[in-house]
Amino acid sequence: MELLILRHAVAFPRDPSRWPDDAERPLTPEGVRKARQAAAGLKRIAARPALVLTSPLVRARDTAKIFAHGARWPEAVECAALSPATDPMELLAELRRHDGKADCIAVVGHQPQLGCLLALCLRGEARPEAFELKKSAAACLKFEGPPRAGRAMLTALFPPRALRKI
Repeated sequence: MELLILRHAVAFPRDPSRWPDDAERPLTPEGVRKARQAAAGLKRIAARPALVLTSPLVRARDTAKIFAHGARWPEAVECAALSPATDPMELLAELRRHDGKADCIAVVGHQPQLGCLLALCLRGEARPEAFELKKSAAACLKFEGPPRAGRAMLTALFPPRALRKI
């Protein structure tokens, strides 16, 4: 199975007066523009996922919609395991439920959780300082067999600037 890991695009800064519930904080217009460019680039160089899982937060859901349109990804399914501060082991368990049903799965979420997921998949331990994904960056992992901690191989890492230039 291939796993595409995508961090959400640039969102507005936290502002409790505008968004009392931080989960409702949206992407900035510049974030939308850059995500569209990144989606066009990723479409040219990465496999099309059969399944897209997204965090339930607005900024991640909107990023997934941009990639659905710009990279021709399927419509995303909300996944509670992609909520910020959720243990990445929960996400690995969710991915195992889809093992054998999809050759490529994409997840759209947040930092530091996605960095922890990368560390968990590659090294077997979820260390938040191990990987920092920039907004709209993508990483591609390959698992031989079901997704398990420490069993992935990093096949590509795409900084957002590189994706926008492709």
